[in-house]
Amino acid sequence: MAARMRNPSVDEPAPLSQDEPTVIEPAAADPTVAEPVVEPNPGTATEVQPPLADDGAETAAPAATPASAATPPAKKKSRFGFLKELPALLLVAFVLALIIKTFLVQAFYIPSGSMENTLLIGDRVLVNKVTYHFHDPRRGDIIVFADPHPAAGLHRSLPSAFWHWLTEGLGVSNSPDKDFIKRVIGLPGETVEVNQGVVFIDGHRLREPGYLNPIKDMSDFPPTRVPAGNLFVMGDNRTGSNDSRGTLGFIPLNKVIGRAFVIIWPPSRFHWLSGIHYPNVASTPLGQPQPA
Repeated sequence: MAARMRNPSVDEPAPLSQDEPTVIEPAAADPTVAEPVVEPNPGTATEVQPPLADDGAETAAPAATPASAATPPAKKKSRFGFLKELPALLLVAFVLALIIKTFLVQAFYIPSGSMENTLLIGDRVLVNKVTYHFHDPRRGDIIVFADPHPAAGLHRSLPSAFWHWLTEGLGVSNSPDKDFIKRVIGLPGETVEVNQGVVFIDGHRLREPGYLNPIKDMSDFPPTRVPAGNLFVMGDNRTGSNDSRGTLGFIPLNKVIGRAFVIIWPPSRFHWLSGIHYPNVASTPLGQPQPA
């Protein structure tokens, strides 16, 4: 047989020495071969170790939160939340109404025709309770005032008084026994006289614009001086008004509640009650022919 030629370019492994240990290198993993999957035994608990922080300390994993506890039903929460807040809302509304009624604005019901045709029976007006803290009532103002005769007041039980206070503040009370509404005609210190329905202030004719009821008043009232701290008031319906010419007499300033400034009900009657500006008091003295 022919001898096999040895290729000198190929290095042959050196023979193993008996003294050197045998080292077997692991074969490289073949990327095309998948690693076998080892499934956990259902009866054996698998403990997951928490990851280590940079400093070597263990970091606790957050506990899982059930989905039902994290997101409660929105409708149920909204319904019960409103019911819980309702008493507080009612209390706040009541306190605000009390403050507004006591210090700022109050609604009043018109129970009689003494101010026709400016105010009609059933009208409801708002009264400004602040304005007279800054200035006194002016001639032509429509004012609401308490009964100047304390003996005429009614004694009500506590529930009845509260109900009257509430309905009066809302403008739905039709009780005519406590408060009145009239127009300011005479101011403190002035002398007021009525001659055949014509008003004179300090001997001069008061030219009143078209707020008077068309029914002609022919009544008389003797010259009378308005005391200090009081007002002389009259209704626009001069033939159907109990005012300073009659049993009401003069109205103390401390009885004035405020000035009516707007009709709020019924809607068809809504309008502002603007102040009356008298250009002047006519200078024609009593006893001389009066202009038409």
